Amino acid sequence: MERLDKILANTGRWSRKEARAVVRAGRVAVDGRTACTPEEKYREDAVFTVDGETVSGLRLVYLMLHKPGGLLCATEDPRQPTVLALLPEHLRRVGLFPVGRLDKDTEGLLLLTNDGPLAHRLLSPRRHVDKRYLVRADGPFTAGDEAAFAAGMALGDGLRCLPARLERLEQAEEALVTLQEGKYHQIKRMTAACGKRVVYLKRLSMGPLALDPALKPGEWRYLTVEERARLEAQ
Repeated sequence: MERLDKILANTGRWSRKEARAVVRAGRVAVDGRTACTPEEKYREDAVFTVDGETVSGLRLVYLMLHKPGGLLCATEDPRQPTVLALLPEHLRRVGLFPVGRLDKDTEGLLLLTNDGPLAHRLLSPRRHVDKRYLVRADGPFTAGDEAAFAAGMALGDGLRCLPARLERLEQAEEALVTLQEGKYHQIKRMTAACGKRVVYLKRLSMGPLALDPALKPGEWRYLTVEERARLEAQ
C-alpha cells in the first residue's frame, strides 16, 4: 500500500506537490470513488483516474517500441537524439531504459522498461535468449552461409560466435537470422565474414516477445499482461 500522492508522482506526470493539489481539488478517483486526501493508501494495481482519464499506478513500466533508424539506443546523449525522444514527457521521467541495444541504423523491436532484474535476466549470456532479425545484404545468401552460421564462427577480429540460424528467403539477398547472444555488430560482422555487407537490419523478436505488426516505426505501446507474463517466465 502506498500513499496516493506518491503513487501519482511515480507516474512522472506530477511532482509530489502537484499530486497533492490534484487530489485535494477532487480530480482523482480510485476504483470509481473520488479520493479525499493525498494521504490515503492504495494498492498500485487499483484503478486510478484523473479528470476522468485512467492513469496507471504501477511503478514498473514495460513498453514495446518499433525503433526507427537514426536514433541511438541510449537514455541520453549530448549530441544525438535517443529512442526516449519518441516517448511523452511523463514516461521520460520514470527511469526507462532500452533492454539491449540496436545499432543506430537498425530498426525493429525494442523493449523499454525500468525493471532492472527483468532486463538482467533477458540479457544474461547464460540464458541464451533468442533474438530474430530480418537481414538484407548486398549479395545473395548461400547454403554455405547457412552452414557457417550454424557451425558458429571464430571471426578474424577475435569474436567467437555461438551457433546461429540463418534461413534464406525467396529474395536471395534476404534472410532471417536467429542469435542466442548479442555481441557488438554481431550480424554485420558475421555477414562480412561471409563476404557480404548488411544494408538493412530489423529485429523481429526477442525471446517470447514479437514486434507488433500494427506498430509503425517510431510508434510504441504498453505490453499486454500476457506479454509481460511470458517475459517473466523466460
